[in-house]
Amino acid sequence: MRVNCNHPLNNLTKSMSDFVRRHIGPSEAEQTQMLNDLGLSSMDELIRQIVPDSILLRGDYKLPDGCSEQEALTELKEIAQQNIVKRSLIGQGYYGTITPPVILRNVFENPEWYTSYTPYQAEISQGRLEALFNFQTLITELTGLSIANASLLDEGTAAAEAMILAHSGSKKNVFLVDDKIFPQTLSVLETRAKPLGIEITLIDIEGSISLEKIDTAFGVLVQLPDNTGKIKQTEALLRIADVYKCMKIAIVDPMCQVLMKPVGEMGFDIAVGSMQRFGVPMGYGGPHAAFFAINEKYKRKIPGRIVGQSVDNQGNKALRLALQTREQHIRRDKATSNICTAQALLANIAGFYAAYHGSEGLKKIATRILKYRQVLIKAFKFTGTAVDDSEGFDTIRIKTNKKVDEFNMRYENGFVVFSIDELTSLDEIQRILDATCERQIDVRKVFESTETYKWFTIPERNKPWLTQEVFNSYHSETNMMRYIYELGSKDFSLVNGMIPLGSCTMKLNAASELMPVSWPEFANMHPFAPKEQTLGYDILINELKGWLCEITGFADVSLQPNAGSQGEYAGLLAIQEYHKSRGDDKRNVCLIPESAHGTNGASAVMAGMKVVTIKCDDNGNIDTNDLEKQAIMNTFELAAVMVTYPSTHGVFESTIKDICRIIHDNGGQVYLDGANLNAQVGLAKPCNYGADVCHMNLHKTFCIPHGGGGPGVGPIGVAEHLVPFMNQRVSAAEQGSASILPISWMYIRMMGGDGLQKASEVSLLSANWLANKIDPYFKVLYKAESGRVAHECIFDCRNLPVTAEDIAKRLMDYGFHAPTLSWPVSNTMMAEPTESESLNELQRFVDAMEMIGREIFTIPDIVKNAPHTESEVCGQWTHGYTREEACFPNRPKHKFWPAVSRINNAYGDRNLVCACS
Repeated sequence: MRVNCNHPLNNLTKSMSDFVRRHIGPSEAEQTQMLNDLGLSSMDELIRQIVPDSILLRGDYKLPDGCSEQEALTELKEIAQQNIVKRSLIGQGYYGTITPPVILRNVFENPEWYTSYTPYQAEISQGRLEALFNFQTLITELTGLSIANASLLDEGTAAAEAMILAHSGSKKNVFLVDDKIFPQTLSVLETRAKPLGIEITLIDIEGSISLEKIDTAFGVLVQLPDNTGKIKQTEALLRIADVYKCMKIAIVDPMCQVLMKPVGEMGFDIAVGSMQRFGVPMGYGGPHAAFFAINEKYKRKIPGRIVGQSVDNQGNKALRLALQTREQHIRRDKATSNICTAQALLANIAGFYAAYHGSEGLKKIATRILKYRQVLIKAFKFTGTAVDDSEGFDTIRIKTNKKVDEFNMRYENGFVVFSIDELTSLDEIQRILDATCERQIDVRKVFESTETYKWFTIPERNKPWLTQEVFNSYHSETNMMRYIYELGSKDFSLVNGMIPLGSCTMKLNAASELMPVSWPEFANMHPFAPKEQTLGYDILINELKGWLCEITGFADVSLQPNAGSQGEYAGLLAIQEYHKSRGDDKRNVCLIPESAHGTNGASAVMAGMKVVTIKCDDNGNIDTNDLEKQAIMNTFELAAVMVTYPSTHGVFESTIKDICRIIHDNGGQVYLDGANLNAQVGLAKPCNYGADVCHMNLHKTFCIPHGGGGPGVGPIGVAEHLVPFMNQRVSAAEQGSASILPISWMYIRMMGGDGLQKASEVSLLSANWLANKIDPYFKVLYKAESGRVAHECIFDCRNLPVTAEDIAKRLMDYGFHAPTLSWPVSNTMMAEPTESESLNELQRFVDAMEMIGREIFTIPDIVKNAPHTESEVCGQWTHGYTREEACFPNRPKHKFWPAVSRINNAYGDRNLVCACS
């Protein structure tokens, strides 16, 4: 690891990098003023009032010095150039693609799109909700199934979610899987099946399948095309599966599905796959948006998020997240899945890609790939090269001993296997033929003599599709650019102002951190490229892992989990495997405080554990008496406790070491939910105070942007004894979402050890200043014994003549995104200002909350009717307050208008519409 380790984090005598000053919002003078407002003389005094002395670091913390943006970019470029980017034709779910520049510049590299949060406040999220609605429409049109979600994490986890949905409620435990499935998907299926007692049986889809085997199965999964490139005949299998009530799942390549009869029309119940080849670079494995489509009758079981159409209180159509009652924040351990996120940014790119090309453009791309495949097969036959001419889409298998140096290909059982894609040209085909054939042949002559290829046995798409206006209006760059900006104008992001979401950490996502993601050395790497070509990624990954180990105190880190929920699951699996290695097979009880994140319970159930809920006391702290009681009662079955620290209620609980001791004394392990890790970087190390495993949300603490609801990265750190058990295959790519790791590398490298500590300190300062200023109007629900909060605080709205939701909507009129609503306590608001917001912006939020606090008692209807739209204020006015009071209460320099008024949530669930008609 190439770092300067002579700089202790607690030694702040050296000057910090200029980047620290740019990342942290309040200036030094403003920090002093904020401390004075709190009656404090120094930052050290504040920290000692917040962080328990028993866990506060004492200077044994070493990281590299911070540096400027240009220095970090130069250093990272040198690392990136260690990657050798060859043209990869390896396929297996990852393909070359073209990101249209209008989408690359205006979506992928546009902070309006990448800095927005999950669209829980729908009235100010209509742009990205429409983009995701378009994505869902694309998937339903593509697959012929009526319901699609707003994307999942990757193809492997989407297949696993389909398996679990099929298994839900079934008394059978056998899952039949295509024996020519992509190997990485099979690995994820095996990981997910094991804790639930599901038996995966590999079958030859076109071979003889015994009826007895089908009768014992709850589901069957087919890969189209399969790992050899062949598209199999499935009619007989589907008929038999129907007779035996076996759910039918297809993993289908979306570009192939452009030409092929939709799998829903074939008779499949579920379709999953990856939308990577719709304009999203390979990026060494991710992030990419997976899709998940299903029959109408299973709509309440579908995992992940669904965007649904509803109406606002003016009767206008409006979009929102639908069917939320099945999700973790409501159902916890009874949720349909632990997946609470999406790959929203990547799904939006895929949706825009489809809108830009339209059905004819997509057909042109897919037809060209199919024809080029036929040209290759024909040319190989002319030259006497043995070639597999089974019907397929993009993959060719030839029998040869030659190794092709110019391209990355697969070498399996005496065959060379390669997949062509959108980037393939006739010149490239010529070079492939020249490298693999004994005889020379002119590929252009073969091309000219080859008619547009038609499948003989594979059913083709024969009905019009993507006829909706959105897929037929934006085929010019001008129109697409305007559409993207039209949608962006309907969205509130960090471009517009502070997003004070508690437990979500909407801090600065610096442009310099994001620039390397677009570099070809990172963007164009295939995840299965030979190791000698990925040395740059290896350096990046190893340095980042080393820094995260130093920050947390853990012995090792796995970067594979591509979301916090995946990190939870991976950490619990590591704990389970550790217990089993010691002969403790019966340890399956997981203690979870009632204040925990909803995903905790869902992850525990998915890992095969039994959830026991632990009470919290009146101050929101874990009830250590109840914890000890439950630990002792389950001492022989206790596997773990899942604890969030600082707590979900926004305080550093002083009993954290006692909590860890109680669990360890009873044979369990401590899982630390790292959602709030940003409050303790440089101030405390989770491993040092007793945690055995912890996930770290890189999309919160370490600056990967939220992207409107994804992507994320949720790596786990583990103590020494769990190291042998941490590499569970929970994501399709071994490296997880590798292409966005440069963001966190850049953040840590530029901040340096001292800067990271300063960021934690200022986040605590800002939260306590905010709590102190707003407390007279909305009481802070939970405080530590010192009267301080951690990096976030909960404002109590329970005894007011309006609801917390009313206040959230009214904040839109003031130009703010609301804090986290009704979580973890109903009818409250949890605010987290982060270290990146200036004192002016914090004061603007305080002023807004103060004014709303007065409005609640003077003109409550103005709060209950919020938000107020531009069309409403320009129309007939019937309210008992003025237009100016409604829309310009704080006289903003620039007004952000909600796109729609208050949305009717219940109507949208009763009349579910999740795709364009």
